[in-house]
Amino acid sequence: MNSTFVKRIDAGALLSFLIPLFVYLLTLAPTVTFFDSGEFVTAIASLGSAHSPGYPLFISYAKAFTWLPLGNVAYRVNFATAVSAAAACYGVYLLVCYLLAGEESSGHLGHPLIRKGVALGAALAFSFTPRLWLQSNHDKPYPLVAFIAAVVLYLLLLWRDRYREGDECPGYVYLGAFLCGLAFGAHQTIILLLPAYAYLILSLDWRLVTRVKEMILMLFFGLLGFSVYLHIPLRASQKPLLNWGDASSLSQFLWHFLRQGYPVEKPPRDLALLWDQINAYNVPNEFTWVGMALMLVGMVSFLRSRRDEVVAYSIALLFFLLVIVGYFNTPGEMIFLTEEFFTPLYLLSAVFMGLGVHTLLQVGAHRFATTKGAAVPVLLFAVTLSLGLPAFLCARNYYENDQHENYIAFDYASNTLRSLPQGTSLFTWGDSGAFPLWYLQGVERMREDLALLHTPHLVFSWYLDGFPELFDRSSLRTAPLETMNPDNILLVAISEQISRRPVFVDFSTRYSVTFPEFALQQWGICYRLMPKRDAVVFPPDLSLWQYYSLRGLYGDEMPFRDLDTGKAILIYGNAALEEGELLLRLGKKSQGMEALARAVLISPELQIPARQLLLQPGIR
Repeated sequence: MNSTFVKRIDAGALLSFLIPLFVYLLTLAPTVTFFDSGEFVTAIASLGSAHSPGYPLFISYAKAFTWLPLGNVAYRVNFATAVSAAAACYGVYLLVCYLLAGEESSGHLGHPLIRKGVALGAALAFSFTPRLWLQSNHDKPYPLVAFIAAVVLYLLLLWRDRYREGDECPGYVYLGAFLCGLAFGAHQTIILLLPAYAYLILSLDWRLVTRVKEMILMLFFGLLGFSVYLHIPLRASQKPLLNWGDASSLSQFLWHFLRQGYPVEKPPRDLALLWDQINAYNVPNEFTWVGMALMLVGMVSFLRSRRDEVVAYSIALLFFLLVIVGYFNTPGEMIFLTEEFFTPLYLLSAVFMGLGVHTLLQVGAHRFATTKGAAVPVLLFAVTLSLGLPAFLCARNYYENDQHENYIAFDYASNTLRSLPQGTSLFTWGDSGAFPLWYLQGVERMREDLALLHTPHLVFSWYLDGFPELFDRSSLRTAPLETMNPDNILLVAISEQISRRPVFVDFSTRYSVTFPEFALQQWGICYRLMPKRDAVVFPPDLSLWQYYSLRGLYGDEMPFRDLDTGKAILIYGNAALEEGELLLRLGKKSQGMEALARAVLISPELQIPARQLLLQPGIR
């Protein structure tokens, strides 16, 4: 019995999952990273709600991994994302195998090993694309959406084949509808695939749209999957650690779900911006031009036998571009956010790449059809063509996606928290400057005496509710927050608290807001605010740097450098540069020169500003 079970195991399916997972674990971030990481991990650990629209499926899915005896909580959530990314790669394998199984292969290509080898190559090519790899090694919901999208497509393909045979099997469609509703709880981009799924159903028989009973059942199962969103109001009523939007009431739930807390102002459209937005979907960048060519070969060669699948892919691409590029009209500096939305399309691109490889193998097989022993060269050609591209992508993208020593966000947060006085109110500005601190305080229980206040959120009453000690009697509770500038709200909050507790701002806040009524003392990478006194200059605290952990900041110690990691490194460098300038002006030459040297070591691009600083009058 055991031997029968072993024989039925699909080795290619296992490898399509295990090889990507193994590589992802080698490059997995060991702890919290920048951008949304700290917020997601905090929400997952507390089964709370992340930023709009809440991501209840991703939070529930990753929560199970937090019980694993591996590393810290952030590492376990990163592990969960690696598993979902590897599952998405298996989705490519599943689809390619199924599509090729329906083809009438001639000659030596009829062997199942060839079909599985081609499918494995397509799955591995997808696994080593820079977009999916970047999402796999820290917490991201997009691989989970891509995997579900692949499963729904597989179910529709099964349904289409059974329907042609006279056995309708609507259960496949109902299950697909349920999974689409469920996937909505991971990311809303799943809705952009619905027109393609609908086409695959109606292109087989357009009269299906008149079946009211089946349509109602499909809608029911979709809503059943969508009911995962009940997680948000139910958990909001329990006041979890991260309760974004406090969606315990219907009005607040709709505010949260419909993303009404985000600004709606859009930039003026021009051709340069439009081109940059379109290039957010970039197949050559992900798969190289060879991969792009293989994808086009697969689409053209299977246009006759799989026309509806090719058209469905085109419909999906059209809707993604119309909504993400047309409707969203993302500003240039935010386009990098939308690049991740296209992950399900890259999965489908990998599937057509596999079909393209199979087409080229068919051409090669005909050349050896009459040659004795032709199976060997055909098999070698298949292996080279299928695995050569994934091997190249892995070698090209490994270094830049290796995060196994990425402690920069963790150190940035711990350096900040450990250096602040007891009972401090710290006002932060950017998400990356706040979220790692939320994780360390809320999940790792570091410095729970501090009040971490995110300035952009001070305009929301639900956020002020989370700090009753600070804001229950604040004048902000009666102020029209929706019409007030966040800068003014920040100044009011500081004025109310500065007489009762130490007040600090982070580096981003320091250079985002002016503080005319306060004096600032540099405190490492933060600033302490105090009532202004005439002609009083507060020297920086020189003791902090010796206690800072600066792993990965110098030179090429840490290969991975995304936008926010680069900003954090610049914050360290500019803080040291500013500290050096002040020390030199105060006549502390050796200490000032030491600070300038530190700035240049951390950020070599600061070498010119440091030299210019030394030439200024009074410093030279």
